[in-house]
Amino acid sequence: MTDKNEPLAIETIPVGSYGCNCSILYSKKTREALIIDPGNDHITLLKKISELNITVKKLLHTHAHFDHIGRSNEIRKSTGASIHLHIDDLFLYQQLQMQGQFFGQTVDQPGPIDHYLNHDEEFHFEDIEIKTFLKTIHTPGHTPGSCCFISNYFSTPILFAGDTLFQNSIGRTDLPGGDSRKIIASIKENLLILPDETKVVTGHGPATNILHEKKFNPFLS
Repeated sequence: MTDKNEPLAIETIPVGSYGCNCSILYSKKTREALIIDPGNDHITLLKKISELNITVKKLLHTHAHFDHIGRSNEIRKSTGASIHLHIDDLFLYQQLQMQGQFFGQTVDQPGPIDHYLNHDEEFHFEDIEIKTFLKTIHTPGHTPGSCCFISNYFSTPILFAGDTLFQNSIGRTDLPGGDSRKIIASIKENLLILPDETKVVTGHGPATNILHEKKFNPFLS
């Protein structure tokens, strides 16, 4: 996904029963890493972490549906990484096992949240070659605490949109905490203002870009 000469690398892989797009961002020099949406398949992700030989410090979550956060506690136990989530999704996180049961999935009892995300919160590594490379955007609608993460580190910005924005679609709002009015407002006010060329890594399925969604997304006309 990124230039081989850049000190920051990004790799996105589908994980879990619903193919959640999990993104791994890491320093090529120090191997320090953070992960966006670890999903609900810790075995696959831990294998990938081992293959990359990285040290995961933070687990960031776009929201608290079980397919994005269902096995984060297992990842934390294995890596020592901290769990980050917006406080408005705490009620969903506390209901992880109930969520899993509803969809016929087994989900472990969740552990505590280490840090609650804030709008405009920024992230960086200890690697001095990599300055602040990621910022949080609170985008309620799919869930009350849904967040996206924007990286302006590269020549082409990259948005990790979770289940807020998809190629030619938007996140569903018929689950507890969903709000169709808020998700449209979040997208139009916070995401469509990004540069047209911004690449969008969606929560599931293919990537897209902001210009394409402005032109062709039927929910945003």
